[in-house]
Amino acid sequence: MQNIDFRSDTVTHPTQEMRQAMANAVVGDDMMSEDPTVNELQRLSAEMTGKEDALFVPSGVFGNQLAFFVHCNRGDEIVISNEAHPVQHEAGATSIISGANMRIIDTNRQWFTWNEITKYIRFEQDLHFPKTALIEVQNTLSNGDVMPVEEMKIIYENAKKHNIAVHLDGARLFNAATYLNIPAKEIAKYSDSVMFCLSKGLASPVGSMLCGTKEFIAEARKKRKIMGGAMRQVGILAAAGIISLEKMTKRLADDHKNAKTLAENFAKYSDVFEIDLDIVKTNMFFVKLKQAKRDDFLKVLAKYGILTYPKEHGFYRFVTHKDITDENVEFVLNKLPEIVKELKVES
Repeated sequence: MQNIDFRSDTVTHPTQEMRQAMANAVVGDDMMSEDPTVNELQRLSAEMTGKEDALFVPSGVFGNQLAFFVHCNRGDEIVISNEAHPVQHEAGATSIISGANMRIIDTNRQWFTWNEITKYIRFEQDLHFPKTALIEVQNTLSNGDVMPVEEMKIIYENAKKHNIAVHLDGARLFNAATYLNIPAKEIAKYSDSVMFCLSKGLASPVGSMLCGTKEFIAEARKKRKIMGGAMRQVGILAAAGIISLEKMTKRLADDHKNAKTLAENFAKYSDVFEIDLDIVKTNMFFVKLKQAKRDDFLKVLAKYGILTYPKEHGFYRFVTHKDITDENVEFVLNKLPEIVKELKVES
């Protein structure tokens, strides 16, 4: 039985076109900036995000932490949401790599407004205070929601008035752009640096991009080496990334459609599933079980070849991607009544 893998959009396999491009990639030594395929990927990334320059890095965590390393001195402060990826899922890397302090904000949603964060910013110069060096925002958010560009603009413009940098964790930046129906650069322009992943939804086997000014990327290149991320004939990987940007960004609406269809059908069983359809905007949705055999959900799904991660904060995440086909979606919809029947608590 074939597994239908909803665990993440990182589980995708590279396309045949990517494999062919990787096999035929023209390469050089990227440490010396002599790999033409990497250089083209970086040029294209900068162009699509509206930035001056870009740098190929191994992962999204690497890209975020490298940005922090460049923007912050040891002891500086980063204003960041409690739900942000560097807080929840980057293994405490900020304290190890940049030595920055994270000033964490709890909000009623995963994104915050300028008015909400002003009390967390160190506007005064005081020997008792760390310096607020950076504000981190996300788009998309880790719950699949999309932060309004208008809010990003307000934060960015006010941060500039106080000489505070803004970093955008745009791991799924092109999903946000697809939902908003605008170019990615229209989101990224309200940040000083932006990271996006090639291996989340865009089907590359590995890699992320960090984009910013030429000065920022020059410093990031040096600190990438310090972090052990300098690579040699890495054009073999960059070749897939170029296809991710040129082609895979154009098909993300299919993933969004599939997520919405699945979420709406799960929501029909409101006596079993709790789901917030208002935030199902991109390629993921979250399900919480109500009166059901909570410990059996993954086992029940597995019987039908459906995979997802164990629950986190009470919710199970389902992520659609290019390897989730229309036929897979139809299969899940057909099996959903049987799944619900097994989950319902016996009266």
